[in-house]
This record gives sequence, C-alpha cells and structure tokens, in this order.
Amino acid sequence: MVSGSPNLQVSFFFFLFVVSSFAGDPYVFYDWTVSYITASPLGHKQQVIGINGQFPGPILNVTTNWNVVVNVKNDLDEPLLFTWNGIQHRKNSWQDGVSGTNCPIPAGWNWTYEFQVKDQIGSFFYFPSLNFQRAAGGYGGIIINNRAVIPLPFGMPDGDISIFISDSYTKSHKGLRKDVENGVDLGVPDGILINGYGPYRYDPTLVKDGIVYQIINVEPGKTYRFRVHNVGISTSLNFRIQNHNLLLVETEGSYTIQQNYSNMDIHVGQSYSFLVTMDQNASTDYYIVASPRFVNSSDWSKVNGVAILHYSNSQGPASGPLPILNDYDTYFSMNQARSIRWNISAGAARPNPQGSFKYGDITVTDVYVILNRPVELIDGKKRTTLNGISYLPPSTPLKLDQQFKIPGVYKLDFPNKLMNRPPKLDTSVINGTFKGFMEIIFQNNDTTVQSYHLDGYAFFVVGMDFGVWTENSRSTYNKWDSVARSTTQVFPGAWTAILVSLDNAGIWNLRAQNLDSWYLGQETYVSVVNPEADQSEVLLPENSIYCGILSSLQKDQAQRVNFSGAISISGSSKTVFIMLIIALIGHSFR
Repeated sequence: MVSGSPNLQVSFFFFLFVVSSFAGDPYVFYDWTVSYITASPLGHKQQVIGINGQFPGPILNVTTNWNVVVNVKNDLDEPLLFTWNGIQHRKNSWQDGVSGTNCPIPAGWNWTYEFQVKDQIGSFFYFPSLNFQRAAGGYGGIIINNRAVIPLPFGMPDGDISIFISDSYTKSHKGLRKDVENGVDLGVPDGILINGYGPYRYDPTLVKDGIVYQIINVEPGKTYRFRVHNVGISTSLNFRIQNHNLLLVETEGSYTIQQNYSNMDIHVGQSYSFLVTMDQNASTDYYIVASPRFVNSSDWSKVNGVAILHYSNSQGPASGPLPILNDYDTYFSMNQARSIRWNISAGAARPNPQGSFKYGDITVTDVYVILNRPVELIDGKKRTTLNGISYLPPSTPLKLDQQFKIPGVYKLDFPNKLMNRPPKLDTSVINGTFKGFMEIIFQNNDTTVQSYHLDGYAFFVVGMDFGVWTENSRSTYNKWDSVARSTTQVFPGAWTAILVSLDNAGIWNLRAQNLDSWYLGQETYVSVVNPEADQSEVLLPENSIYCGILSSLQKDQAQRVNFSGAISISGSSKTVFIMLIIALIGHSFR
C-alpha cells in the first residue's frame, strides 16, 4: 500500500513504470502476507491458507519478459516456500522455491522473490511447496500475456476467467500430512472446490443447504478465455460446462491446434485455457462441473465440484442432472491427451513460429526410464520411490551445496533405470548434460494416475501408451507437433515419454505432482551445469536465507531483508532508481 496524498500516489505508480522503461523490461511489485484464515467451502469451518486474506490467492498478471518482485511475509506457524509451476526461471533456479533450491522462509519472516518471465507466455499457477501446505490453499494463477508485437493466434476474448479446481478435505493439511506419514490412505475427499467454493446444490440428497458456490457472470454472444488449473492434492478431474464447447487454445505456455472438446481431463498440476462462446439461449443457468476421474467407488460419485455459468439474460436457475461422463474410461482419456497438438505456425513469446524449434531432428544424448511403484516399506516406514530411490532432502538445499562446494551432501548417481536392489532412501540427483537432449520415459506401475512435473523447462510429450515401454515404442513417437508443457500424466499400467532440451543451467526439481506421492519421496533433481563461465547466469541473491550446514552465515532478519512495502531493484537499475527518486521528490513539492 502506498501512503500519502493522492497526487503522490499517482506520481509513485507512474514512477514505477518509468523505472521500467528506463531500465529495460518492466518490473511489477507484489506484497503478500500469507496467513491462516477461516473458510467454510464445504459447509464446515476449516483453516485454509490465504494471501492478503484471499483464498485462492491473487492473480499475477504480467507480460513476456517482465520482472516480477514478490515480497512474501510468512504469518503461518511453520516454514514456507512458494514455487511457480511452469515458470522457467532462465538461469536462475535460486527463485524456484523448492527444498532443493531454497532454505524455507521461517515463521514470522519475510523474503523477496525476484524473477523474470523470460520468453514465456501462457497460463500457470503458484503454490506453497513444503509440508503438504497446498492441501490448505495458498495457490493462485499466473497469466503471462503476449507482447504487443506478437498477435494472439485467435481473436481477443471479451474476458479472461481463471478457474482453480481441486479435491479438498475438511481435515487440516497438518492432519493429512500426519496421515500420509503414518501410511494412512487419503481416501475419498470431502468435496471438490471450484475457486475455493463448494458445490451448487444440484442434488439435495448429495449437497446440503447453505454452501456458498461460485457464479460466473457472462454476457450472451461474448467469448471468454477460461484458464483452468488442477491445484488439488491427488485427484484427476474432468472439467466441462453444460451445453458449451471448450475450444482448446493453450496449455502451460504452448499454443495448441484449436480443437473443440465437450470436456477435458485435467490431472494434478496441469493447466489449460479454452475459448468458450456464450451461444446458448439462456433458458436457464448452466452447470460448470469438475468431477473425479478413474474412481469406481460409489462414495466418489457423491463428490462433484459444481459452479454456475450465469448469462445476464438467464431465465432461471440450473436444474436437472449433471452432464454425464464415464468415470473410469482411461482409454478415452489417453486418446484425448494424444489429440492435443502444438500449433507449430503460431508465434508465442517470440515472433518466430513455435514449430521453428525442430525437436524431432535433435539427437538424444541421455535416456532415463523412470519407474514408480506403489507405496513400499523402507526402514519400517511407507515411502514412494522413483527407480527404487525415495528422495531424502538434505538439511542444506542442493543449490547452496553446489554454490559453496560442500562435499558429500548429494550424489550425481540417479540410475537411468530400475536397479536390481532393495529400495532405499538417498539424495540421488540426475547428472544432466548442459545443452544435451534428454529422453525420459515415465513407467507407472502404480494403480492410480500420476502426473510428473519438471521445473525450469517445457518438455515435449512425444508418446504414451498402455503396457511396458520398450525401445520399439519409439516408433510411435510424435516428432513433429507434440505439445510442449511442464506437467504430464502417466496412466496406471502405462508409460509416457518426454523429450527435453537441457539449455537452462541450474538445479531443477523433477517431482510427482500428486502431493501424497511427492511428500513420501517421489522426486529427484536434475543438475545442469554449464562447464564454461556464464556471466548471464544469476548469482547467489544478496537476500539468501541460509540453513543446515550453512546456518552460521545467516544474518538477523532485520539486517538481511527489506520489510513489506519497501521497493527493491537490483543491479543496473539502482542508479536510475535513485535519480528518479530525486526527480519524484522535486515533482511532489511543486
């Protein structure tokens, strides 16, 4: 909040953008206070994580190449980090906000993230990455708009609507975390939320009275861009709008071939954007539905997220049954996923077409077949594994270990296939080749859909099928217009293959997006080191928090960081900053 006279406020905000234009790419500043708030999305009071009192949190609405400064004050009672799902942090994994890159922000402290959304467009989201906190909220959207010089590959929508869908439990995230630690299955969620709200009372026998639900107000004949994110815990969800087509146009930073879908399976951690035209007669309102997928228990049939699409000329409330869907058709879902293709002729973050990167012509340098299995016992505790290794986070983040050359903290020995040995706890990291081209095959030997995410990159989802992957499976790869994204689903008893160009130096988290799988050890990191000195790679931030082996380097909070409300601009911008401050003071006294 800016205090002072109205004229000073106007001058100050003008000043922010003048700094931007003089210093290069614009800066945008956010102040967040993260705290517990009370909400009743499912009709019972429960503790959720809000940002500035909002649940879900605020939207970061920026443009390609802008610099984002987010000052986070942690008013929770436990450590906190935010990660930016799908943001690549070019040469700057210091801002990635996971346990392998950052020491957590202690309770009562604040810390400032500063990163550039370099060469990216599209729909993403952020969330707290530690301690199962995403189950309580703390998430919100990230919109990266095209620069003015690069046209959208579709007409400008009449509005932009963010939708967050998630499975939800009335039990606190701490209670859920304890259950997972003790090997207790999460079970059927208590509900599905849409934008933090419970379901519309579409069936009085299933939904009790008094639950507040989301209403999306629209105008007839208009077209809106819906950005839909599955920010949930572990449930794949199907999204649909009654009697309306979903024209898919983008997913996780890639413009897609534009195809109409009546519904879309959105797996944990995935984001899609659709154009939806209000072309119905509005005889009633319409259901917006998010329902669980690949579940066959009657208990799950009672759990649906339902919001309302309300035309301004609507003649009555929505009524009747929800749009029907076969809940356990994995073949349909896989074919739907295969149908999503890259728009190779569209420009995105850069003017040249997306398809000018000929990924299918690049020689693969490294191959990893990464297999997951159901929960297994390691040292008497239930854990999840990748290639038989359950990740053991060190007390000092890997990125700091690498910076200070601390020996013995982690090993660059993650196996490229399942080894014939008992499962174990280990801090084992993939040794990536800078500017190499890696092929990763995820083989899902579990009984549920898993989704996997790689920070720092967009990868090409070139193939998926049921059964066991073999080298002959490469003959089925799409090497022309596979979509580039950062989170992919892997169906039970099936595999998914991705290709990724390792051109972004840093240490990058490869994880299960399903919170229970991730929390119990299903993650690793990819270390990508440029063997030559790279002056453009971002150095250790001045405000770094130190922990573990490096705890003695930690300064007192008051000496270390600017508190909320202060503006921080780094590097070459500081001189311009001081000059404009002087000019601003002179202007305000005229």
